[in-house]
Amino acid sequence: MPGRAGAAALGLGLVAAITLLSAPSASSHGYTDTPISRQKLCANKTVSDCGQIQWEPQSVEGLKGFPAAGPADGRICAGGNTQFAELDNPRGGAWPATKVTSGQSYSFRWQFTANHSTTDFRYYVTKNGWDPTKPLTRASLESQPFLTVAYNGARPAMTTVHQGTMPSGKSGRHLILAVWTVNDTANAFYACSDVQF
Repeated sequence: MPGRAGAAALGLGLVAAITLLSAPSASSHGYTDTPISRQKLCANKTVSDCGQIQWEPQSVEGLKGFPAAGPADGRICAGGNTQFAELDNPRGGAWPATKVTSGQSYSFRWQFTANHSTTDFRYYVTKNGWDPTKPLTRASLESQPFLTVAYNGARPAMTTVHQGTMPSGKSGRHLILAVWTVNDTANAFYACSDVQF
């Protein structure tokens, strides 16, 4: 009977749709709020004219493997995403900056809307003499992270704090790039935080 076959097909379609909607998402999302990242400043409306990132600060996702791979120079703060290009705009060096002290202990905090199996977190800082009026490039950063926290595939807590030490020998305005490398996808998440030593 065509009526029963159609109803059965519709029923199976609904079951499939419900299964897909209720399946756990493979996506993972997060941002730093200590020191506060550019995307969180936009979400808080501390900074205006931010475009789409103000509604999804957790979505700065790009290819992993930084610094050998990952987002292109000049597009690092947006994770290579053109829809978040406002994060790469240096705004004349006028992004609000968090005051920090060189060589002192610091609590770096991430907020996650979806955590995920993690390889590690790495924190980079700009070199002395960095020009805050120009977009971030690899050449602007110290070649090695000043803090690396290995996770070996574990999932971070929804609010995660890493205790570390701010790099020594820094003064004036700098930028900290935090990179969260997801373990079982090809991607990482990027967060740029402007700081004043």
